[in-house]
Parts: sequence; C-alpha cells; structure tokens
Amino acid sequence: MIRKYPLEKVRNIGIIAHIDAGKTTVSERILFYTGISHKIGEVHEGEATMDWMEQERERGITITSAATTTFWTPTYAKDDKNKEHRINIIDTPGHIDFTVEVKRSMRVLDGAVVVFDGVAGVEPQSETNWHYADEYKVPRICFINKLDRTGANFEKSFQSIRKRLTKNAVALQLPIGIESNFSGVIDLISNKAFEFKGDKGQDVTEVPVPENMKEEAAKYRTELVEKIAENDETLTEKYLKGEAISEKELKESLRRSVLKVELVPVLCGSALKNKGVQPMLDAVVDYLPSPLDVPPAQGIDPKTDQEAVREPRDDEPLAALAFKVAADPFVGTLTYFRVYSGSLQRGSYILNATKNSQERAGRILRMHANHREEVESIYAGEIGALVGLKDTTTGDTLTDPEHPIILEKISFPEPVIEQRITPKTKADQEKMGIALRKLSDEDPTFRVSTDAETGETLIAGMGELHLEVIIDRLKREFSVGASVGRPQVSYKETISAEAEAEGKYIRQSGGRGQYGHVLIRVKPLGRGSGFEFTNSIKGGTIPAEFIPAVEKGIKEALSKGVIAGYNIIDLEVELYDGSYHEVDSSEAAFKIAGSIALQEGVRRAKPIILEPIMKVQATTPMEFFGDVTGDISSKRGRIESMEDRENLKIVVAHIPLSEMFGYATKLRSMTQGRGFFNMEFEDYEPLPKSLEEKVAEGRK
Repeated sequence: MIRKYPLEKVRNIGIIAHIDAGKTTVSERILFYTGISHKIGEVHEGEATMDWMEQERERGITITSAATTTFWTPTYAKDDKNKEHRINIIDTPGHIDFTVEVKRSMRVLDGAVVVFDGVAGVEPQSETNWHYADEYKVPRICFINKLDRTGANFEKSFQSIRKRLTKNAVALQLPIGIESNFSGVIDLISNKAFEFKGDKGQDVTEVPVPENMKEEAAKYRTELVEKIAENDETLTEKYLKGEAISEKELKESLRRSVLKVELVPVLCGSALKNKGVQPMLDAVVDYLPSPLDVPPAQGIDPKTDQEAVREPRDDEPLAALAFKVAADPFVGTLTYFRVYSGSLQRGSYILNATKNSQERAGRILRMHANHREEVESIYAGEIGALVGLKDTTTGDTLTDPEHPIILEKISFPEPVIEQRITPKTKADQEKMGIALRKLSDEDPTFRVSTDAETGETLIAGMGELHLEVIIDRLKREFSVGASVGRPQVSYKETISAEAEAEGKYIRQSGGRGQYGHVLIRVKPLGRGSGFEFTNSIKGGTIPAEFIPAVEKGIKEALSKGVIAGYNIIDLEVELYDGSYHEVDSSEAAFKIAGSIALQEGVRRAKPIILEPIMKVQATTPMEFFGDVTGDISSKRGRIESMEDRENLKIVVAHIPLSEMFGYATKLRSMTQGRGFFNMEFEDYEPLPKSLEEKVAEGRK
C-alpha cells in the first residue's frame, strides 16, 4: 500500500478543555461535518460517539481519550479535492482525576484545540492542561464555545485567556450577536462575516459585516495585523510604511508564529447550536502543524547510549511510541501508538526497545472512536492501534529491530488516594487479580499493592471519581464481586535531617553462615526528587557484586515507613563503608543488611509524614462567601486568591486532601445547592506533628 495523504496534509490534534466546556460536543460536530458520522451524537442524551464507555455515557463526561481519523477540505477550497487533509483527533477528558489521559495524549500530538466555556472563560483544569501543552511545546488554537448561553461574553473570556494563560492570544474572529442572538462570526483576516444555515448549520454563508460592528471589527483587525507583523521583519517593514498586507501574507506569517508558539489564535462559536465549527476546522488546517513542522523525534540509541534522531519520513527506520493501552471487550488488548518515522507493515516483527523484547504486529487498526478499520500498513506521522501486544505498556518505544531507539518516556503523577478492596468469593479473587492487572496496565496513575501485614489488596488513584470508575469497571466489564473500604489518603514518609546508620546481618547455623555488613548515610532531598542511591565504596571493602543487592534491599525497605508504614520518598542514600566475609557473605545477606540499615537510618533522621495538598477552586454566590471561606479555614486551608465573576465569588485555596472527603455535599448545603468546586493535586507537605499520632493509629 502507498501513502494516500502526503505528510504536509496530516494533522494530529487533541481537543482539550476543562470539564463541561463542551469539548466532546465540539468533537461530535467535527465528526458530523467531516462526514464520519451522519447523525450528531449528543452528550446530554448519552449518545456521543466519542464517549463510548458506559460510565462516560451515564455521567456525561469523558474518561478515556478516544482517537479518531477524519478528513477535511477547507470551506474556502471545498471544490478542490487536492486540498483534502487527514485529521487525527484525540478527544481528552476534562476531569482532573483523568489528567493522565491528557498528559499522555500531549506527548504524541502535534497541535491542540483548547475549548473554553464562553460564560466561565479560563477554568482550573484549562490552566493545568495549558501547562502540559507548554511543557511539550504544543502549538494551539483556542475556541471560545457556548456563546449562545445566558451570561456568555466573548470579550471577557478572551481577556481571561490573555490574563491567565498567555498574553500572546490574538482574536481571529468576533461573534455576531451574543446569547440567544448569536448568529455567526466575523473573520478578521478576510474581513468577511459568515452565518451557518441549514438545520445542522452545514451551509456556511457569507453575509455583510453588520453596520454596528464595523468599527469594533476594524479595531480588532488592526490589533491582529500589528501582532502578526511584530513577529515578522518583512511585514513589520510593510506595516510601518503603511503598505497593505495581503490575506495570504497574514495567514502564512500567522502560521509560522503559531508553530513557534509565539501566537495563539482565538476563534469562537457554539458547537451545540452548530455555529463556528467549520471555520475552526479551517484554522486547524491553516495554522496547526503537520508532522513535518515539528522537530524530529529524539531519543537514545540503546546500543551506544548516544543521542539519536528520527526524521518524519517513511524511508527512515521505524520509531513509534505507545501512548495508551486499553482492554477492549472485542479484540483484547489494544495498544495505541504514534509513528514518528518509518512505516509498520501487518505481520512484521518489531522490537519493544524500552523492554528489549520482540513483538509481532498482528493486526493494525485505524480508530474511529469505537469503530475500527483494519489496515495493511501505517506510516510516519500517523496514529493507529495494534492488537494483542504482549509486553508493551504506556510510554514504551516500538522500533525496527536493526535500528533501535528509545524515545523520551512519559512521566506520571503519584496516586494520592487509596482504598481496600476484598473479593466476595474464591472465584472473584482469581478474576479480581487478572482484572486489576489489566486496569493497571491501562492506566499508569492507578496502582495495586498488597498490605504486608493484613494481606489485603490496596488500590490507589488520583481521586474519588477515578477509583469509583475503576470499581465500576471491575464489576461491569470483568464481573468481579468485591466489597470496598472507605477511600483513604495516600500519605508518604520522608526524613528531615541527615543521619548515619549501620546494618549488620550475621547468622551462624552449622555449615555455611550468612554475613552482610553496611554503613550508610541518609540525606533529605527536595519534594518530588524520589530516591537516589550513591555508591561511595572505596578499596573494595564490599565487593562490587554485592552492591546491587544492597541497593535492592534499601529499595524494598522504602515501602515500609518507620512512623506509620507509608512509602518513604525524597531521600538520598549513600553507601560509604562496610565489611564482608570471604566465605559467609552472599547477596541475600547484603540485601537484608541494606534494609536493616535503611530502617535504622530513617529512624535517626527525624522522620516526618507528608500529606497530599490539593488546589481547590470553590465558586459560590456572593451571599455565602463568608461561610465558604470560614469553612476553608477550618479545614486547615490557605486561601491563595479570590476573584469576582458576575454575582459569584471564586476562591482558590490549598487544602489537605484528608479534609476534602464529602466536601461536595457540604458546599452544596452551605450555598443552597448553588456552589461547586474543582480540585487537583498540588504538592506533598509535612503533616502537623499534632496529627501524626492520629494518622499512625488509624493505619494500625
């Protein structure tokens, strides 16, 4: 098979937003206008094509990112078949508990459409997702949605993007009318107005710019031209000389600025009312990058440990990144991947370079949300899914066995909340083990562990909703009967001082004994640093072959803190001395000595418990503002900022997760059902000494 769409006509984009900004509705309209679906699926009716899991349809939210392939010819060239582009879209969740889905999607996207609610403007999750996009340097365009709603305000939403996300936002469109009078958009580059006719808004019709908007449009257009010219020497010269700049020059220059993330175009519309989606698709084609416009993929050659680069060409060796693993009820394990270079043929053998294991590309699928199309091969710059890979997990690199490369992995946040889960019968126990393994393979922020003392299974995730969905899936998809404990905070332990300690393991029992002896130094590290092991042994006081065993023993001992048995994090352990016995020393003895030394070292280094702190944004009507802030203070909360928004007060505070259980109900009762909040993980902070004993007791 040969490539049907040249690389410059491919766009890999994500649709990202805060929960309820209308992201999935935008995706549904895109599928309809690009001819992929002949009926528009509505989220509020539980029929969205992209939200295909039962849990998504019931809750009306997106939980997993869905990938789909569509085709689009810009409206200004609709009769020109050569202008058709392939757009691969990933619709990501907006809820903070499923951040992992956004983060892993960002890693494989070339561009993004960020959707905002025209009433609320920038919301907390939009900020988090925006920072992920900054981290991966993803060019983006903004779409201010829901302009048909009561209270919608384009100017206010646009200014909130400028104030809170980027001062480089430029308006490409203005809405004609607002709220129930919203009827179309003015395109500022071409200086033309458009309305959307037909029962589904499918006919984009040019209309005269309304008289009462000509002045405002001229003001915005001048600002847009200035901003575009600022980043382009040739246009700056023309602009200063007062020469006219053509539409083509403006578009080309704006595209270059968007690709460098120097400007972010802002468009507007109402997806629910079928207005503004086609011009947004035109903007995706006009301004967002093709795989040729982004820097080539970089990684490490595992054979030489040198940096290696893969250009986005079909004749390069294969390099692809697995960014998501999903358990599919019909075909088994589906591994979503993005091809950065080369091509992949059905039936060929590939190397999982991260795990150094061979895989076979049995079936290659191109995904259309939950429908799938089998293909013979897939090329550079495309997104697809493979069926039945054995060892591949999220973040692994799949390559040509002859030319391996390991691309940069995706890093994920630690879970902050855990629950005990007990199977109801012996049969459930076996099913539960298999199901939990599958779910943790799918989701890197979901962890499964066993409590060493009680033997109970613990599951940990990013929030109550995250674990609720997991438990729901266990019951429905895997038919596991299980009883579940109350959600608990996932505390951590660390040290607050330096200390030295000795670990000795000596056993003498007829015949060969056991001898391991180590001296270590422990030092605290900054939050989020994890664990570091340093080997400073000089002169062979411990033979080199026993050092890995010492490190292994120390690592295992990190899972059991000395205060309350929580994981120990953020410390450096230096092995600086020890001794060995010619006959009795063994790896097992040094492993035990390492773990004894660590426990002793942590005890001496002033151990403390860390608790997860959440960033909470509570929105309340003015009259309940005092009650809400008083309640936040009573929860050991620190108020960081406040702002006003049309009879509402928005309070941003940092509050310990342990104080947040049941907060939704409490906030609703305090505000007569009118208040709501969002929360996301911020950081770990030391737990006050007065509460340490209580937490340790609770753990026992």
